[in-house]
Amino acid sequence: MSRSRLQNAKLYGIVDLGYVIARDLIRVTAEMLEGGIDVIQLRAKGHAEQEVETWAERLLPVCREAQVPMIINDFPEIASRIGADGVHLGQDDGEIHVVREQVGAGMLIGRSTHSREQADAAAADAGIDYIGFGPIFATPTKPGLPAIGMTEIAEVNVKHPDLPIFCIGGIKLENLASLVELGAKRVVIVSGILQSGDIAAYVRSARALMP
Repeated sequence: MSRSRLQNAKLYGIVDLGYVIARDLIRVTAEMLEGGIDVIQLRAKGHAEQEVETWAERLLPVCREAQVPMIINDFPEIASRIGADGVHLGQDDGEIHVVREQVGAGMLIGRSTHSREQADAAAADAGIDYIGFGPIFATPTKPGLPAIGMTEIAEVNVKHPDLPIFCIGGIKLENLASLVELGAKRVVIVSGILQSGDIAAYVRSARALMP
């Protein structure tokens, strides 16, 4: 189910503890799902593993009921223990083959990429199921990383047509249509969704702009 859902996914949402307080995690996730989000990731940078596992265990049944894949950022151990749908890794988060041995063949593995060269390397790794490509625009979510810009979006998607590529970084409703025109097939929106006064409506509007 997860890989087929991922292939058809257009809008990937991140429930980020940098924007959402813990007691609102379930509500925010439910509103994103109500709006039609295609993938949910839990990201909790700087939090203890046990805290992250507790939150993940609470969110997983909410995503299961909606039949939406749930991804854990940074913690393959947690993803494996609770039976999440996948794990997302940064460039410095270990070798993919090691993580694949840890989580098993059925779990999704995503990798962040910050250049065309990194995207090419990820595409060549049979253990990777999808990539994040960005930041497209400068964003506080990725401090210190220069923006890639929009010029390579179409090229990367054309070069790797079978790999789900999610553009990420500073993407909001205001610039989403321009990205789609330039070849973006899938996107991640973080702060735009999480800081919206009506999360479900924001997700619906974003989803409607995706081809």
